Amino acid sequence: MPVDTVQLARFLIGKMIVRGLAQGEAGGRIVETEAYDIGDPAGHAYRGLTQRNRALFGERGHAYVYLIYGVSFMLNVSSETAGVGAGVLIRAIEPTLGVEFMRQNRGVERLRDLARGPGRLCAALAIDRRLDGADLCQEGPLWIGIGDQLPGEIRESKRIGITRAADSLLRFYVRGSVFVSGPRRLNI
Repeated sequence: MPVDTVQLARFLIGKMIVRGLAQGEAGGRIVETEAYDIGDPAGHAYRGLTQRNRALFGERGHAYVYLIYGVSFMLNVSSETAGVGAGVLIRAIEPTLGVEFMRQNRGVERLRDLARGPGRLCAALAIDRRLDGADLCQEGPLWIGIGDQLPGEIRESKRIGITRAADSLLRFYVRGSVFVSGPRRLNI
């Protein structure tokens, strides 16, 4: 894994995110990420280390899971060396493993809608604060694996749903993927 946040955001496209469960595995190919680099005013590490964001300041490749608006969990990957806060938000996956499990968790049938967006992704894979700090570089309850196919053309755009540093081109996605979130005008 690259030690640079922006490089890691690109690197993760096409990799697999896998949730290990008692009933098997669920997950899919990462098709969309956003980078929150060192000193990024939109990032959770911007104001420094807190109890809530401590996973962002840990070793590279660990999960930072937080609740947003009291409704949805979000999954990030810590991206720098220990003590340096930065991360990559996993925004969307193409579901390939445990699709029925994800359908039950989300209460939807359409494959496209299972994990298109960071809140949907976490709901589909039953990701919550209990996975905060998990080592994503080795098999366990949640990990990142090598994808079995090349991701295709990777594009970039401005990030979604933020107001600070909103025009930074730090969102990466697979061009043409129906599993990518956000408005169509950002996905060309």
